[in-house]
Amino acid sequence: MINIGLLIIRLVVGLLFVGHGAQKLLGWFGGYGLKGTGGWFESIGMKPGVTMALFAGLAELIGGILFALGLLTPLAGILIAGTMAMAIVKVHAPNGLWATANGYEYNLTLIAVAIGIAFTGPGQYALDTFLF
Repeated sequence: MINIGLLIIRLVVGLLFVGHGAQKLLGWFGGYGLKGTGGWFESIGMKPGVTMALFAGLAELIGGILFALGLLTPLAGILIAGTMAMAIVKVHAPNGLWATANGYEYNLTLIAVAIGIAFTGPGQYALDTFLF
């Protein structure tokens, strides 16, 4: 049952990050694409905005794919945790902890999940298990 639980966690979190990456890179799922996201990044002091949006989008997309597949899971955890740490630093930290005030509660939870899975391993139903 533990392996099924790990698979569920990896699929949900990983695929949601794929969606976030596609929002930033391609404008899918209601996103603004590179130009729009880059403009917003510039407005919060992340320059050059389009380049930073590209890096963030790739980290989310690639990290999400790897996490969902259970492939190179430690790297996937680092990519996901890194983007969430940057979101905390650049956007959410000044608002405090709670999500009700646009705080960093949710981002911190995602960091804990990503790093927790990176340390414990992806479980039996993962490509890491078959390849390494």
